[in-house]
Amino acid sequence: MKLTMASSPHNHSHKSLTRLMLTVIAACIPGLIAQVVFFGTGVLIQLVLALTAVTVFEAAIMLMRKRPVWPALSDGSAWLTAVLLALSIPPLAPWWIIIIGCLFSIIIVKQLYGGLGFNLFNPAMAAYVLLLVSFPVQMTSWLPVSELSNNVIGFTEQLRIIFTDFTSIGYSLDQVRAGIDGITMATPLDTIKTDIGHGLTVTESMQKTLFNEWAGLGWMWVNLGFLAGGLYLLKEKIINWHIPVSFIASLAICSAIGYIAAPGTEPGTIFHLLSGATMMGAFFIATDPVSAATTNKGRLIYGALIGLLVYLIRTFGGYPDAVAFAVLLLNIAVPLIDYYTQPRTYGHGAVK
Repeated sequence: MKLTMASSPHNHSHKSLTRLMLTVIAACIPGLIAQVVFFGTGVLIQLVLALTAVTVFEAAIMLMRKRPVWPALSDGSAWLTAVLLALSIPPLAPWWIIIIGCLFSIIIVKQLYGGLGFNLFNPAMAAYVLLLVSFPVQMTSWLPVSELSNNVIGFTEQLRIIFTDFTSIGYSLDQVRAGIDGITMATPLDTIKTDIGHGLTVTESMQKTLFNEWAGLGWMWVNLGFLAGGLYLLKEKIINWHIPVSFIASLAICSAIGYIAAPGTEPGTIFHLLSGATMMGAFFIATDPVSAATTNKGRLIYGALIGLLVYLIRTFGGYPDAVAFAVLLLNIAVPLIDYYTQPRTYGHGAVK
């Protein structure tokens, strides 16, 4: 009998790697639809740009390495990276933002380490952090939800902004972003953080029209969309429950303790769970089979520590959302977590 060794990702499902990746991409559709409904069709433009870019970069690097191109493309991993990155950046970010992100994620983070199965970091999140640190203005220019915007623009105008920075009548992105009362609106997480820094209470901050009773308008539905997709992945046994459950539970416990300790400056559990990239991070990013922990006990520790870091960075750090930073920091710790959580070999006693 011939035995073949292969690199990660390893999955005990009978589905092929391509089918697994395509299933994860399909599970992103509810979150994608919510983004399109509340933030416009710009996300579709970014998605097309990202899919095109990763295909070109993956093919180019495989040719440079003198490796077969189609097997690398057909496994779907590059396309999944493109989808996650496109869903993470502002819909009207300049076209070159997504191109740089795709180039970095595929060539530097993935292929420079040897390709699929050898990358230390989640490619999409590594690229997101690079873009956020390098281009903070473009990466934080989210539109207000459509129902709050005075300048609702169509697909053609969004296309113009992405490629030229202006609409057909000369509006810049900042002018398009101007919400009610002519004030450019930030994301709910950023708004809460800024208002608390200015001395407002959470209750006073959440009186703004950007919020509803639980979380930010639009953002809550985006998170619920990714939650629905994540539950589908669990049902199909594409991912294990350990990471998303421990991630969400850890963030919920930390935010509940924070709210009890300081209700005036802490927004509470529901807000943390339904704002930013929480559900996308829990089900689609932290569960990356290559860069995540591999043992069941390790996955519980890995997910719980990500949830803790998300809360700490959101509360005390300089960035309002922290999923990408938390995931990358725990990617570094994965070898250590796996080392100390390996199950005992059958027939061997515990080592003192």
